[in-house]
Amino acid sequence: MDNKDKTIVVLGGGESGVGAAILAQKQGFKVFLSDAGSLKPKYVKELTDRDIPFEEGGHTENSIMSATEIIKSPGIPNTAPIVRKIQEKGIPIISEIEFAGRYVHSKTICVTGSNGKTTTASLIFHIMKSAGLNVGLGGNIGNSFARQVADERHDYYVLELSSFQLEDMHDFRANIAILLNITPDHLDRYDHDMQKYIDAKMRITQNQLGEDAFIYWAEDPIVTKEVEKLKSDAHKYTFDYRKIDDVSAYAEDEMVYINVPSSHFEMEKALLSLTGMHNLYNSLASGITAKLLDISDENLQRSLSDFQGVEHRLEKVAKVHGIQFINDSKATNVNSCWYALQGMKTKVVLILGGQDKGNDYTEIESLVKEKVKALVFLGKDNSKLHKFFDGKVETIVDTHAMDDAVREAYALAQDGDTVLLSPCCASFDLFQSYEDRGRQFKECVRKL
Repeated sequence: MDNKDKTIVVLGGGESGVGAAILAQKQGFKVFLSDAGSLKPKYVKELTDRDIPFEEGGHTENSIMSATEIIKSPGIPNTAPIVRKIQEKGIPIISEIEFAGRYVHSKTICVTGSNGKTTTASLIFHIMKSAGLNVGLGGNIGNSFARQVADERHDYYVLELSSFQLEDMHDFRANIAILLNITPDHLDRYDHDMQKYIDAKMRITQNQLGEDAFIYWAEDPIVTKEVEKLKSDAHKYTFDYRKIDDVSAYAEDEMVYINVPSSHFEMEKALLSLTGMHNLYNSLASGITAKLLDISDENLQRSLSDFQGVEHRLEKVAKVHGIQFINDSKATNVNSCWYALQGMKTKVVLILGGQDKGNDYTEIESLVKEKVKALVFLGKDNSKLHKFFDGKVETIVDTHAMDDAVREAYALAQDGDTVLLSPCCASFDLFQSYEDRGRQFKECVRKL
């Protein structure tokens, strides 16, 4: 059967879905895009300009059930009624990444982890681009992988992959797979079953061959246990903050060392542009990747030194009357907040809250008691935060809008303190996205 006789239905009209529809049309499929919500005007225009049929505000079941194959956007859970009906009918469901991977023979560098994947993917992209390689950045960040395969074509793709994207990837192969860490996240999506979330993350290693590489944190308790079960011929490379066993990349005596079979690299730790323990891990994983790609020591050192970091990740916004405001809106789980607090050298007024994902706040309890002088809750429903933190911090304030949260935090802080937005939660109760939350925080700080 030719592609023109097959129908691809794309569920979800965000960047991932629209990119998939563009690539499907280019490959000669009949295409239909369906979104239960409303599409952004830029996507409506794009689909219209390209003559790609679409609907928004609901799903027309007959149109969807006529599909040869369904490309499901990562934000749509398998519990959605339309997905259940598709599964009952036996129509194959794949991700945009899986689909795009069929039409490209470029090298793929894939990054996942509960925390740090955006920073690491961005840093690897920066290193490769600075070294003159023809590389694209996609997946959970930037332009969709499918869109780039359709319109641009690169020799390499750096892909940030969430567990949601990995769920519907079957034959896709990562030439270099990087798994930074696994800590509880999105458990509301996985029936509050941690193993289901772990299994989704580990899918990044599926289909790897002997010439491929798998890079992971040597002391992550969950990952190391899963690696013992792993049946893979890929070469394994590890990183850690210290020299242990046969670790491939580590720090020692204020130096950073990276060792791969063909290369030995070292640089002063103080020259790394990213600071903090979690960023050391991100830099080490990126460094291993760079050396496996034969990027020169000079290029690697320069890129590790001049990388600017990622917006909404421990982003210094401003100092107001000696109070440092930091935007860590991307901290949508508890472990991200742990890393942020762990790196704080001052007393902290911490802004927490949002859409809870089955969080266990025990992980940050000791750091909160040690470093946090006041908590500002920001969410539609702060009851779960109160249940856990009441009595553990002397001052707790409730807010339900960003301007109130920033004003309250400012009033509670003193010269030399830090106001940290590191919410532990998703943003969708009060904001369009974590980016929207971070931008609003920055705007409110600048108005002080």
